[in-house]
Amino acid sequence: MNNLKGQELLRNPFLNKGTAFTEEERKKYDLVGLLPNAIRTIDEQEKIVYERIKCFDDNLEKHLFVMNLYDTNRTLFYYVISKHVKELLPIIYTPTIGDAVINYSKKYDTPKDAVFLSVNNIKDIRKSIQASLKDLDEIKLIVVTDGEGVLGIGDWGVQGVDISVGKLAVYTVAAGINPKNVLPVVIDAGTNNEKLLNDPLYLGNKHERVTGEKYDNFIEEFVKVSMELFPEVLMHWEDFGRGNASRILEKYRDKICTFNDDIQGTGVMMVSALNAVAKVTNIPVKEHRILVFGGGTAGVGVSDQIFSEKLRSGLTEEEAAKHFYLVDRYGLVTEDMDNLTEGQKKYARKKGEFETPLTDLAQIVEEVKPTVLIGTSGVPGAFTEAVVKNMAKLNERPAIMPISNPTKLCEAKAEDIIKWSDGRALVVTGSPSNPVEYNGVTYNIGQANNALLYPGLGFGIIVAKAKVVTDNMLSAAAHGIASLQDLSKPGAPMLPPVAKLREASKLVATAVVKQAIKDGVNRADVTEETAMDVVQKQIWEPYYR
Repeated sequence: MNNLKGQELLRNPFLNKGTAFTEEERKKYDLVGLLPNAIRTIDEQEKIVYERIKCFDDNLEKHLFVMNLYDTNRTLFYYVISKHVKELLPIIYTPTIGDAVINYSKKYDTPKDAVFLSVNNIKDIRKSIQASLKDLDEIKLIVVTDGEGVLGIGDWGVQGVDISVGKLAVYTVAAGINPKNVLPVVIDAGTNNEKLLNDPLYLGNKHERVTGEKYDNFIEEFVKVSMELFPEVLMHWEDFGRGNASRILEKYRDKICTFNDDIQGTGVMMVSALNAVAKVTNIPVKEHRILVFGGGTAGVGVSDQIFSEKLRSGLTEEEAAKHFYLVDRYGLVTEDMDNLTEGQKKYARKKGEFETPLTDLAQIVEEVKPTVLIGTSGVPGAFTEAVVKNMAKLNERPAIMPISNPTKLCEAKAEDIIKWSDGRALVVTGSPSNPVEYNGVTYNIGQANNALLYPGLGFGIIVAKAKVVTDNMLSAAAHGIASLQDLSKPGAPMLPPVAKLREASKLVATAVVKQAIKDGVNRADVTEETAMDVVQKQIWEPYYR
């Protein structure tokens, strides 16, 4: 077990209990005189920490304070977050994580157990990963980013490492994945952000992004080394740029156990929301017409997952494709446009389907008559009053989902959508929204918070020791949270509240394990009957061992 003593023990965030070490432990581990005399319980420690958090007015300062606790006492960090999950999840992850990324080099203190891999040192990959680990066989989940497409804020180079660290923290808070089983990784491939290249404080490689063969070879070697060191690991790709995200996922998804949260996680979340919309509107999933505003990685990913759901509902590929309209910066995506990505080509409309090119969103809504409008563009205010009113004119209950993060990049505010649609819109936002009072009804706004989904999905994959992540497993995850929703009340949210994270994650994980067994991709000794028990047994709880 633990051989560490004295200062070494106090400096180990996984073993340190701070003032909670008992008198007996202090004698046994040579801690006498290294701590104040008082002995506190974890509950007492939590109250003190929480009071300190409340003293900060600025969310970034709150983030830096709690991440300092992460560095010194990992158990207490998770205990505090889990006690105040609704309040503190936005502090440790979106939207505050965006500010943390932007200020990373300026505020840098410790590496937070992350592995920093430079694209210029391919030979160091194995050595770097091994050097960061104490127990090589314990890593079950890697979150890796190259920082090119961070949230809606773009290329932040090596500073994107905060995303890998934060994402893994949410895995533990939401699903109970043991923090000893995870590894945050950042690939420093350079940056095209001029601000960073000219910043004397920037901590990453000061050259433009490396692309092409050198980049691909580095990714290939990283995957190879990771799989040799951890054959059953789940590789989670996060915030890669639109030129690489889909390409990397497609290359490896049938070879290793992997998924991309920006492409698949957000899409699965929207499938879940769409199923709720189908219940409320009494229009089945297969009949909904989908307009996605934002033709990047997230927009195509959302379309792909809903497309798969339509196929499962009985449509052919040709029938399903007719229901999708993708809008990029140049307007409605049509097949004659230049420089379409592979993903955009799949949803491009036929040339000449409309008399003139459609560029104005309000007009596009009028022409294509969607039942669901999803925003993944990062263009604030894009869902104008005219857009919302056109959706409301066409549909009794229009589904309008501005899911871009963080809040300042959201296509519309929930309160405006409710007001402009006369309370009829079914709204989902990307960041948390306060309830909206309108005409005597309180509208609780569902948040398309991937934290409701990807932690349970990842946990289920790990518990099943899945060889690959199948489309059926993603669909099972989307349906996993359905039982948490009561859609019968006026103003009911389209997705469960963040307060139900743990419950949601357990349901999602169990559904994913069962589906992995049905798909024959599990390597763990588990049956559909024992799935829930096996999931329950593997949940890590934050208490002092």
